Amino acid sequence: MKINQKDLASGILLVLVAVVGAYLNMDHNLGSARRMGPGYMPLLVFGIQGGIGVLVLLIGLFNGPDPMEKWSGVDSKSLVAAVFGGLIAWQLSLRLGGDFFTSGYNAMGFGMMIGFFIMCWAQGWRLMGFVCASLCVFALLLEKGGLVLATVGTVVVASLADTQHVKKPLGVAGLTIFLVALCWWIFIKQLDIRVAVWPQF
Repeated sequence: MKINQKDLASGILLVLVAVVGAYLNMDHNLGSARRMGPGYMPLLVFGIQGGIGVLVLLIGLFNGPDPMEKWSGVDSKSLVAAVFGGLIAWQLSLRLGGDFFTSGYNAMGFGMMIGFFIMCWAQGWRLMGFVCASLCVFALLLEKGGLVLATVGTVVVASLADTQHVKKPLGVAGLTIFLVALCWWIFIKQLDIRVAVWPQF
């Protein structure tokens, strides 16, 4: 058996996130394929992610050896700082109160976003940190900020992951406009999902 450590670790992480996400999604109504409830799409996505994770895990058992790269001191420190920074931000946001942080998982999402931004301090975590932070930005902005602002925030934060995108703001702007139009057409126009399009502050 030739183990690929990177694929093995990636598969375990994908399955773990899928299981935790599916567990947190249990509070939401699933509905049906025709009239989707708030828990339908997340459960579908977590199911697909879990399946991909199992596939990556099985492939990792036979396509090695590919040892894990050694972590630099900055990589290790930024990961530890991200975990503690995210936990502190989560607990502080709960204590600040207010409707936004006390409803749903907003406080946890805020803590995760802060943790992912802290991860970006290390070059080795930059790509994953900004992409994951962009997903948190979308989740935090969607309800009050609307679909347009959430999509714009997601694309802008995700574009920071690659320095080439920062040097090409017109490409990022074009992608943002395209994705806003596509999301509006699919989710609002075709699926008739009841979500705010514009900010509701």
